[in-house]
Amino acid sequence: MSKVLVCVAWPYANGTIHLGHMAGSIIPQDIFSRYNRLLGNEVMMVGGSDQHGTPITVSAEKEGVTPEEIANRYHEINKKAIEDMGIEYSLFTKTHTDNHFETVQDVFLTLLKNGYLTTHENDQYYCPQCAKFLPDRYVEGVCPECGAQKVRGDQCDACGKTFETGDLKDAYCVHCHSSPEIRPTEHYFLRLGALNDELLKYLEGKEWWRPNVRSFTTNWLKDGLQDRAITRDMEWGVPIPMDG
Repeated sequence: MSKVLVCVAWPYANGTIHLGHMAGSIIPQDIFSRYNRLLGNEVMMVGGSDQHGTPITVSAEKEGVTPEEIANRYHEINKKAIEDMGIEYSLFTKTHTDNHFETVQDVFLTLLKNGYLTTHENDQYYCPQCAKFLPDRYVEGVCPECGAQKVRGDQCDACGKTFETGDLKDAYCVHCHSSPEIRPTEHYFLRLGALNDELLKYLEGKEWWRPNVRSFTTNWLKDGLQDRAITRDMEWGVPIPMDG
């Protein structure tokens, strides 16, 4: 008997889940879990609601309620929908819990201690009228690649292009629709580039991976991983366990 851990993608708790969620990231994992249970394996299928991030705060501000109210409302709605579909999670939890906070903060401090986090300034959209920075979904505009309208600040869903601050054409604040400024702000970054060579070595001998997945991953790593910001200029989320 083997022990099998099945990790299911966590949908944002800013609205009801739809058939795309079920077909793409829940039903296949449930089938795989059931299959392994039939084989006699010990299976743990885990997932839950992603209750943090800009999708939740944007929805909350539009409704005039707190982010926690939005997050808990849709967590319960989606949890019931999943149960009604007969999906068998071992654990369906959520991110706005003491346990999640403690775990994330412990990982943060471990990464910091081992030299995998760094701080530096980067440019972000800032709305003078609303007096706040505008992370990803707080700013929309026109995709510079394909011309799609109402594209969010970090990625175009139409063509898949990802953006840096300033790439969007005709950018505007989603709340007041005024044109944002670009200002520097300091964040913690995960030093993904420091892991590049180690990950390339890990890929060696992975002939059992699907060829397209292995090729995509290899090319991505050969292009070089870029450091990624892991903090945001917002209050909703896991507090950074640092002074200041």
